[in-house]
Amino acid sequence: MELRKIFTENLKRYRKENYLSQMKLAELCDTATSYIGEIEVGLKFPSIEMLEKISNALNTPVYKFFMDNEGQSPRELQYQQRKQLIEHLNSAIEEIVKKELPFDIDLK
Repeated sequence: MELRKIFTENLKRYRKENYLSQMKLAELCDTATSYIGEIEVGLKFPSIEMLEKISNALNTPVYKFFMDNEGQSPRELQYQQRKQLIEHLNSAIEEIVKKELPFDIDLK
């Protein structure tokens, strides 16, 4: 997997695990919310100084932002597995509901 993609996925995951919005993370890092959003979608990449601020705000060592699943702790993998399970269950429920209802409904 591409290093930038690994970074952006980890950034989003660690931010969510810490129950922080992009706005709150931006506030903790003394930057704009839009900048955090641009980082998370891969439009921009933070400087070393900003990496340090993000790392401190999320209480996560900088190197962990660049680790793929093979280097993640069991807690981190459990979070991803729960997320994947929820996504899978949501899809399955949606399929069941679509089959059982005699009319179309937008479930999103």
